[in-house]
Amino acid sequence: MSGLTHIDETGRARMVDVSGKASTAREAVAEGLVRMRPETKALALSGEARKGDVRAVAEIAGVMAAKRTSDLIPMCHQLNLSKVEVRVEPHDVGLSVTARVRTTGETGVEMEALTAVSVACLTLYDMLKAAEKGMVIEGVRLLEKSGGASGDWRA
Repeated sequence: MSGLTHIDETGRARMVDVSGKASTAREAVAEGLVRMRPETKALALSGEARKGDVRAVAEIAGVMAAKRTSDLIPMCHQLNLSKVEVRVEPHDVGLSVTARVRTTGETGVEMEALTAVSVACLTLYDMLKAAEKGMVIEGVRLLEKSGGASGDWRA
């Protein structure tokens, strides 16, 4: 996992040294949900919110966030991502966000997928807050990961 840290002999935190790890294909998928009123969801899906195309902007924000994860999470390694896909889709109670992130490297992309989802959800909130301040961001979680020494994992 790209967010692992190590406390050294002096008691200081430092990034885990991944230089001895094998470079392998790695992928992670995360999800989240923005719960909102039906009329707020309809506004988001219409593409006519005051701030523009809510879904498109949130998807772009999620991609940008995945690429900047190491700038936001102190112990994450900077990664060369080969794929970042963020999708905002209608859900019964609002809008769901899913992110899929891939790389070939020495450490995983779980944090990048989770960051993409989190920022996309925050962007949805920002773009729709004029219509509804009571929206709730919930359920941000890792769904699956593959690659690396720990192998595949699924929620």
